[in-house]
Amino acid sequence: MALVVDNDRYSIDSLELGPMENLIYLFTDKKTKNAAIVDPAWDVPELIKLAKSKGAIITDILLTHSHPDHINGIDGILEEYDAQLHLLNAEAKFWGESLAHPTLHHGGDSIKIGGSEIEIMHTPGHTPGSACYHIDDHLLTGDTMFVFGCGHCRLGGDPNVLYDTLTKMGKMPGDTLILPGHNYAEKTTSTMHEQCEGNPFLHFDKQEDFVEYREHTHDKTRTQPYHPVLKPVNK
Repeated sequence: MALVVDNDRYSIDSLELGPMENLIYLFTDKKTKNAAIVDPAWDVPELIKLAKSKGAIITDILLTHSHPDHINGIDGILEEYDAQLHLLNAEAKFWGESLAHPTLHHGGDSIKIGGSEIEIMHTPGHTPGSACYHIDDHLLTGDTMFVFGCGHCRLGGDPNVLYDTLTKMGKMPGDTLILPGHNYAEKTTSTMHEQCEGNPFLHFDKQEDFVEYREHTHDKTRTQPYHPVLKPVNK
């Protein structure tokens, strides 16, 4: 367990769980003790233990996307808490599951946890309805952006769309702290400035070059843990 963010209004804790090094986050509003869990998976008892250690009640579940390694703990959380499930409408259509009364959103919507507003960003590419959750200068990125990496496009994604998404994300303030969905790099968090400097997926000026790298070159040339890669002069 790691305390990632701690201020006067809220805290964000992370747990690394499962065989794919998933990072699951608990956002806790300090005044109300209402909490949101992001992408609950793998070890529900550990997630509940974390919430109880904070004196928190999980009122909301925030999904970045619907791949099995990010959702397999939903039922367990709902057995313990009367929590509201949130995801983007585009992801619900892609997922195709019969969900029990989810709250469906569009990009630009916001969720209020206690006194804090969390903006939902539509960041497609890894899946059609992938979302990032933005609060202050913190960005929960799921599989859209890793530290010095990004998600694949093999299970419903589109590298052309992902290129556009990452290009837009790279224009966010440089002090934005990204909190990714997997621990695949030499460290678990990073600023957007560091990503623009060292994430090779943010170095391409041409979409076709990005697609070639994402689909054919990257997995043959890089291994984990990911380290920063300086942008070549000719790109």
